[in-house]
Amino acid sequence: MSHRLLLLSCLSGLLLCLTPAWAALSETSLVVPAGTAGALPLVTGAQPAPLFAADNDWPGVLRAARDLQKDIERVTGRKPEFSTSMTVQAPVAVLIGTIGKSALIDGLVAAGKLDVAAIRGKWEAFVIETVDQPLPGVDRALVIAGSDKRGTIYGIYEISEHIGVSPWYFWADVPVKKSAGLFLAPGRTVVGSPAVQYRGLFLNDEAPALTGWVYEKYGRFGREFHADLFELMLRLRANYLWPAMWLPRAFNDDDPENPRLADEYGIVMGTSHHEPLMRAHAEWGKYGKGAWDYSKNDAVLRDFWRSSVERTKNFENIMSLGMRGDGDEAMTADTNTKLLERIVADQRKIISDVTGKPVEQQPQLWALYKEVQDYYEAGMRVPDDVILLWCDDNWGNIRRLPTPEERKRPGGAGVYYHFDYVGGPRNYKWINVTPITKVWEQMHLAWQLEANRIWIVNVGDLKPMEFPLEFFIRYAWNPARWPYEKLEDYSQQWAAREFGAEHAAEVAALINGYSKLNRRRTPELLEPDTYSLTNYREAERLLAEWADLVARAEKLNAALAPEYRDAFYQLVLYPVKASAGVHELYVSVGLNRLYARQGRTDANLFSARARELFAADRKLAEQYHRLGGGKWNHMMSQIKFGYTYWQSPEMDAMPAVHEVLPRAGASLGAAIEGSEVGWPVYGAPRPVLPELNVLHGKTTRWVELFNRGAEGYDFKVSADQPWVKVSAVAGRVEDRSVRIKLGVDWDAVPAGKTAATVTFNGGGAGRFAVQLPVHKPAETVKGFVESDRHIAINALSFDRAVEAGGATWQKLPGFGRTHGGVTAFPVTLPAVTPGGATPRLEYDLHAFSSGDVKVEVHLAPSLDFQSGEGLRYAVSIDDEPPQVVKVGTWTPQANWYAAVADSVRRVATLHKLAAPGQHTLKFWLVDPGVVLERIVIDTAPPPAAPPARGPRPAPGVRPSYLGPPESPRG
Repeated sequence: MSHRLLLLSCLSGLLLCLTPAWAALSETSLVVPAGTAGALPLVTGAQPAPLFAADNDWPGVLRAARDLQKDIERVTGRKPEFSTSMTVQAPVAVLIGTIGKSALIDGLVAAGKLDVAAIRGKWEAFVIETVDQPLPGVDRALVIAGSDKRGTIYGIYEISEHIGVSPWYFWADVPVKKSAGLFLAPGRTVVGSPAVQYRGLFLNDEAPALTGWVYEKYGRFGREFHADLFELMLRLRANYLWPAMWLPRAFNDDDPENPRLADEYGIVMGTSHHEPLMRAHAEWGKYGKGAWDYSKNDAVLRDFWRSSVERTKNFENIMSLGMRGDGDEAMTADTNTKLLERIVADQRKIISDVTGKPVEQQPQLWALYKEVQDYYEAGMRVPDDVILLWCDDNWGNIRRLPTPEERKRPGGAGVYYHFDYVGGPRNYKWINVTPITKVWEQMHLAWQLEANRIWIVNVGDLKPMEFPLEFFIRYAWNPARWPYEKLEDYSQQWAAREFGAEHAAEVAALINGYSKLNRRRTPELLEPDTYSLTNYREAERLLAEWADLVARAEKLNAALAPEYRDAFYQLVLYPVKASAGVHELYVSVGLNRLYARQGRTDANLFSARARELFAADRKLAEQYHRLGGGKWNHMMSQIKFGYTYWQSPEMDAMPAVHEVLPRAGASLGAAIEGSEVGWPVYGAPRPVLPELNVLHGKTTRWVELFNRGAEGYDFKVSADQPWVKVSAVAGRVEDRSVRIKLGVDWDAVPAGKTAATVTFNGGGAGRFAVQLPVHKPAETVKGFVESDRHIAINALSFDRAVEAGGATWQKLPGFGRTHGGVTAFPVTLPAVTPGGATPRLEYDLHAFSSGDVKVEVHLAPSLDFQSGEGLRYAVSIDDEPPQVVKVGTWTPQANWYAAVADSVRRVATLHKLAAPGQHTLKFWLVDPGVVLERIVIDTAPPPAAPPARGPRPAPGVRPSYLGPPESPRG
């Protein structure tokens, strides 16, 4: 059954302009200024309005009502009374209850005082309404009525959030917004059922950070810890949990109060994809006998599972079916689908036997995780009432979604997603690396293809995933509320709630900024040479982006009121500064190693800088641990340095650095942009800098003079062409390199292609000369212009978007590794045969080359989420027939490894330019779900068989991680 948002409205039209700085992530604010016409006084100079609920209501509702009582006191300093008495005597009151469960609410409905027709019988819906004279002795009341237990609880916490209590008041120390009085808007708000029925999180990979913190603060993963967790989940409108399960944790066994407490709170419990029938994997080692092998030990396993169902049968659960190998491993190679189908049948019989009810009445899921999906694709099936839980690839790319035929199954489908993972290519579990743009793009697919029964996300330690976790849950509630164009609005509203409207835009930019940069390549995957140290100034541009975020975060931190500093450190400052430090450390190690190869004395400066950054990283974590008097000790203790393969090392280890010993005297050395060589090199040809094009404007190239000796030297710079501009005509080199920028006076440069020679004379220390090629096209050019033997284009920079057959092109600014992406909407479109007037993006080009060119497109690393041909696109230049290209998401496996490690998939095709001049590149729609990020055209691709002797051809596109910056446009 699909559960969608029915209605979200407020009858008071003035609310939109009266939203306070801390308004909830809702369409309108329920809190209005004093003096607003018709406003209900919740807290004024008189006694706060008392809270009432019927004593026959759900215990979880009564508990949440007491939380509202505490929240009002947190905000105003005044504690309202709370009573379960049916005798209400107060001018103004808050009446809380569940339809069909609360005598209080049912009495209002029967008396015609409350209309609940819009939510009766719905899943988790609620109404909030101000009612005049609801009961004898009550002039006005705020009524919170839910269609079911969680509907009422969500309505209660909706008020808490609106009055100024963030869901993260405990978990991220977000200050409560103080107010002397509270006034609520008149009118009626109806919030219907969520689009996704079960919305949850999975605590996983939780050692050493979360485990150390829980053991210190709570002593165990018991009722005390889970009470705080459950409250957070309900404040976020989550309802489903897979509990921490790393050995030796077992939710139901560690504390018998855990399952009862979850049911009281209203949290639906499950177990992870390899823990059948609510039995934690850790329990097998404690109670199991024999092999974890159903073909040899079926009777013992059935008894093991039966006792679990007996233990949890009276609580609200979703039972996982099936079986994986011991310890979350694949089953043995000889496992067959018949055996797995028998396992599922036997598990379902256990459920029906123990509960005494038809098995269809107990929600069940089958997680199609890793090899289990292969069993499904090979023909294995489960009964139609079972939820098919499709999974991502552990890196945020959904592997499969329901086909039109699968959408007919009454059990429906869901998605298991990841913000944290232990596995290949390498773990990522230290810091948030998931931008909400990525979450939106993939979960939008899930919503549109009706995988809407369960959305559950692996959040690792929970902290520091606060921002993407809440977005994941909020988006699941109402995807229609948050189209891509409103993601910035979402970010700013979230930031305003936590830090106030004054700082919202900057907080949002910092959080989205650091998560975007971290996703380019997760910190655990970084290497000293990940970002090019010589080409396209890539490493410099990367560090400049991080430095900008750090400076802005520190400036904002200084401007915040002191009570916000702890929350800001957790949510913004630490992830920005620590992530920036990790990136600079790896670049510093890379420069140290490169400079050592080039023979620079200042290689030692970068080894020292790397050590400083390594020590600074530890200090940042220690500062995190000291927050709130040690409240968050152990958090941020995941290992991030020293990886050599997928699994984390035993301890953080700084990458190795080199130390160099200078020669005696002075010795000139030089390095140039675009090369890793250190000159002079005996017998080598004169080095050539990357070309400058007039359309680059004031762009320069650089030469760095360095010392290979222990004594300094003076140098002079000269050029054989008067139009060369240098940043310094003379200077001195000691133990640090000196960068000289070479530019051009374009008014004085002749038309066409030419070059200058620039000489650096260090006297007795040596001399060095370099060639600077320049290009000032004589002809008029249009479109993206070839320069330095390539053309690079950002996807958003198309000249024309041709739409047809109901297909449109959706811009995704900020998506992916650089500027954004473009994809076809709706994502439910059928495949298109490209050509003629079919949908395409067109990019105008001007090439100075002809002959063979390589067109490399950079795509989001999406997977073949529908059965059939898999994801495809087509590309052509000018009027050539479109080349249809299979993206190749899994075959070979190396394609997938490279795509998730690089956070982009590169796919290349070969084309021929008949002649220099104007051309048009066309990117054609074939299958929806392909997201284009960049296009890089190499006009000098390397030959299939490079010459065995003699000089090799000059390169076109130079090696780099992100690719060349966007080319100039004529």
